[in-house]
Amino acid sequence: MPTLGELVAPRRMGRDFRWLLASSWTSNVGDGVALAAAPLLIASMTSSPILVAAGAILQFLPWLLFGLHAGAIADRFDRRRLVMLANAARAVVLTALCVFLVTGTANIWIVLAVAFLYGTAEVFVDTAGSTLLPMLLQPADLGIGNARLQAGYLVANQFAGPPLGAFLFAAGSAWPFLVEIVCVLAAVVLISRLARTPVPPRASADGGGSAHPPVHTDIAEGLRWLWRNPPVRMLVLIILLFNVTWAAPWGVLVLYATEHLHMGAVGYGALTTASAVGGILATLSFGWLERHISFASLMRIVLTLEVLMHLAFALTTVGWVALVIMFFFGAYAFVWGTISTTVRQRLVPAELQGRVASVNMVGVFGGMVVGQALGGVIAEIWGLTAPWWFAFAGAALTLLFVWKPISAIVSARPVTQDDPAQPSNEP
Repeated sequence: MPTLGELVAPRRMGRDFRWLLASSWTSNVGDGVALAAAPLLIASMTSSPILVAAGAILQFLPWLLFGLHAGAIADRFDRRRLVMLANAARAVVLTALCVFLVTGTANIWIVLAVAFLYGTAEVFVDTAGSTLLPMLLQPADLGIGNARLQAGYLVANQFAGPPLGAFLFAAGSAWPFLVEIVCVLAAVVLISRLARTPVPPRASADGGGSAHPPVHTDIAEGLRWLWRNPPVRMLVLIILLFNVTWAAPWGVLVLYATEHLHMGAVGYGALTTASAVGGILATLSFGWLERHISFASLMRIVLTLEVLMHLAFALTTVGWVALVIMFFFGAYAFVWGTISTTVRQRLVPAELQGRVASVNMVGVFGGMVVGQALGGVIAEIWGLTAPWWFAFAGAALTLLFVWKPISAIVSARPVTQDDPAQPSNEP
């Protein structure tokens, strides 16, 4: 009978994968603690809705400002060291915050500045970190590898971290951030144990020297490659459009839960918990799904469920029904995240992984900003169920547009940086 360790990280995937997984899970514990503690800290310092909202906006803004640059830098240098340096920068920023809190000199402007600097460092951590897995695993193992990383995100970041962060904040405002420092530094130590340093092929060829073109040249090169590669371009477009439709109702979910469904604050929290539970079960079963259902079929199934989920939320007025819907949303959403990441990693050359991943993430957060803005306006004018109807119609039209190209995305073959075009895969 296989051990728990063998089930989570099979021996064939190598020791380096286990170090990467341990580092990711540890870092996610710290991020989950901050997920609850940071808003509580901001709310304890100001009652201004604008300043509270600014704290949320600063989660997205660094991606829009620095995401493409982070991708270009990740494709130039030793990616493991970049993750270590960016995590170390996060620890320094958090240490400064703790000093301000302990000495009683912290104010809302310092906290918001810390949030921006921390978020900026996180952009580089996530971008460089996303390129490590395809350098450590064979393409056939990328699905399981991404599922395990997703499971760690769900358990640590979404499930265990936030309650711990709230508990620690009640004990003292600095405690959650001290715990987060420990987690971030532990993640640095764990990822430093990688026996094989993943270095982008181009950086390896030139010895990692300083003779690089301007960053904007590398960014443009990555964008050109993406534009000339129809399968990857379509995948990024799908993610962008579905994030716009998803974020429209998500931005007013707290009002939908408390005012439309009358679930109260506890019920609203239960909705997010139901999503996390569904996601955990789905990621644990991903290996079975991958063996029995093709990626093309899975992609169509989960995107169809996304359309139906919006319709169900638009129609329901019962809290427990919403909890059931949210459970299944969490299940299929994280299957989609695992599949889309795996397909992209298999298709993108190693030397472009950082830039293409950064474009994808800029699309994710850009779509969320646009979607949330639309959702707020739509709800203000037409009511709290209107964003769900908008999401249903938008997602349905998008699904019709991408239904056929999905086959081309999944069946596409990996290409090199010098030969990105695949006319036969044109959706």
